[in-house]
Amino acid sequence: MPYLNETHDPALKSWVESANIADNGFPVQNLPFSVFRHAGSSEPYRPCVAIGDQVLDLAALSDAQPWEGPAGEALRACRTDTLNGLMALGQKHWSALRLALSRALRTGETAMQPLLEPLLVPMAEAELGVPAHIGDYTDFYISLHHATSVGKQFRPDNPLLPNYKWVPIGYHGRASSIGVNQAFPRPVGQTRPAGDGAEPGFGPCRRLDYELELGIFVGQGNPQGTRVDIADAESHVFGLCILNDWSARDLQAWEYQPLGPFLAKNFASTISPWIVTLEALAPFRTAFERAESDPQPLPYLRMPDAGHGAFDIQLEVLLSTEQSRARDVAPALISSSNFGNAAYWSVAQLIAHHTVNGCNLAAGDLLGTGTLSGPGAGQEGSLLESSQGGKKPFALPWGEERTFLEDQDEVILRAHCSKPGYPTLSLGESRGRVLPALV
Repeated sequence: MPYLNETHDPALKSWVESANIADNGFPVQNLPFSVFRHAGSSEPYRPCVAIGDQVLDLAALSDAQPWEGPAGEALRACRTDTLNGLMALGQKHWSALRLALSRALRTGETAMQPLLEPLLVPMAEAELGVPAHIGDYTDFYISLHHATSVGKQFRPDNPLLPNYKWVPIGYHGRASSIGVNQAFPRPVGQTRPAGDGAEPGFGPCRRLDYELELGIFVGQGNPQGTRVDIADAESHVFGLCILNDWSARDLQAWEYQPLGPFLAKNFASTISPWIVTLEALAPFRTAFERAESDPQPLPYLRMPDAGHGAFDIQLEVLLSTEQSRARDVAPALISSSNFGNAAYWSVAQLIAHHTVNGCNLAAGDLLGTGTLSGPGAGQEGSLLESSQGGKKPFALPWGEERTFLEDQDEVILRAHCSKPGYPTLSLGESRGRVLPALV
């Protein structure tokens, strides 16, 4: 595979012993980026990478100036409270820093271990933050299975709108309410009137939902008035995270026509703190496929390397409730899917389409994939699908039922890459809890 290099060698081990434990998620082949500070402190956040059950303080490492060239320049960009400076440098610098860190953390490294070891902080003692200043946020709608399933509920005779297979559908969301480990009050707003001419309802949302998504962090941007060619699109992507784009379905049903999502979407979006680079994901590339009977993409969306254009990323949704936590019961697995077979549009196509009209993306911008539902039962990426619009409650192992989320419910989204003969790579988890409405 042309995307592989020495950092992907499955035999690599680290002198950080916890990174070598099977399925720990953060082996030396991963090295995802985030920002952290010591738990309980008010100190500024600073960039870090994960290795085993530790985080490596990149800001402190930069003071030692261990490297020159692109790796040194990339490390110096970590002397701040976000990853935006590193993101803006581009792929050459990201790759150089990843290689330098990989070599420094490998078993047998004797020169760098004395420098790096004091800069490790146990994850249990680290508070992770939003890894970048997110200037803009766009949410797409790239799962054909999700779009069809939801469409059947509202348009049984015509579930999929005619533009879906021609153009990546998206809308601009609210960046200010994106966070990690969020606990947020149930949103309040207007709901559909009970009949023609009636006054709309107003009050707390009663059909609160999660959406299982991945987030795409933009690295190097493009000047306004230019476009990113699809052949270069992935070089503008720093990496992927997990995203839960919470949705107030009853508010959404009343407000979305004619301009689309607004208050039903902008109250909270929860991401995982770790960004796994596309380079780290290279061993899990897979073919991006589309049915021959479907319309083929317009020229600006045709991928030159579709054989490696998708990513085999396993996705999971888990739920805990106030009752389950009181009884010390583990969260229940509600559904699971895979990015590789859930996505009708690729990461590269989203970047190419977003910029084809001259829109300027910037380092730290976030693109959401939209709900990543799979084709089968148990692969639904939202409760709107799992409960068939609230018509079919599903049972939880400890005796409760759900159609939509209740107060104090906690949704945990997880993602990982796994295959025989290669260490498991984790994207971490997105964790959010619903609090009572402020009324």
